[in-house]
Amino acid sequence: MMQVKLSAIQLSSKPNVEKNLETIREQLAKLTNKHSVENIIHFVVLPECCLYFGGKDSEQLTLAQTTSVNDQLRKVLSSLAKNFKVYLIAGTIPLLAHSGNKFTNTSCLFSPNGEILGQYDKIHLFDVKVEDNEKSYYESKYTQAGNSTILVETAELNMGLSVCFDVRFPLLYQQLSKLGADVIAIPSAFTKVTGKAHWQTLLQARAIENQVYIIAAAQFGIHENGRETWGHSMIISPWGEILNCLDEGEGCISVNYDAEMLHQIRLSMPINN
Repeated sequence: MMQVKLSAIQLSSKPNVEKNLETIREQLAKLTNKHSVENIIHFVVLPECCLYFGGKDSEQLTLAQTTSVNDQLRKVLSSLAKNFKVYLIAGTIPLLAHSGNKFTNTSCLFSPNGEILGQYDKIHLFDVKVEDNEKSYYESKYTQAGNSTILVETAELNMGLSVCFDVRFPLLYQQLSKLGADVIAIPSAFTKVTGKAHWQTLLQARAIENQVYIIAAAQFGIHENGRETWGHSMIISPWGEILNCLDEGEGCISVNYDAEMLHQIRLSMPINN
């Protein structure tokens, strides 16, 4: 009988694609060596901006423009999923929008054979004021918001896709739940200030009210542009329990996916009728 594992990789990404890829490969190697791929199916979530973070937002646009012709970013992530034989929810990457002067902050789900099964463009953009060293964030200056709710059905489970700031908007998660989500991925780069205040509460609320597993993979640390992210990657049960958490540093956390437990919670407390 195949066992399904849910995993989150926590990174401290840099404005350097190759260095970040090297770290991701190392973490995937540790994960798949620790949990032999034989008789195990892995769903692995990377953080928001997994391949490029800690520089200027305009540099994300430049990256999208220079890699769009040969679809370089998606291809390299596809190869990671195939090489390590995992379902890979590849955080987010910048993909050039049709206008050419903005990019979408896009989360891609790849199968263990490298096929792209679905992709989601972040809907809710981080245009806020925060009491940290950045003071304000204006994500929409270079990023084009998405407009579609994305659920990916696999043989093992149904995966809902969302990104970071989305977690403050319950309607998106309710829509994913109604579509049949069993697990929802939340790749993130929460600031330290907002993360300390709200991260865990929001994640648990989304899990409880929708009776789904939450895999929240986060950025951590002080990045090259001075931005500080909260870390605390978590995997949360449909009952709202924190099943595993990595507070600080780079690394990986995993839990076993329990379809029967999920079924029993929904059966005993039917809230989505």
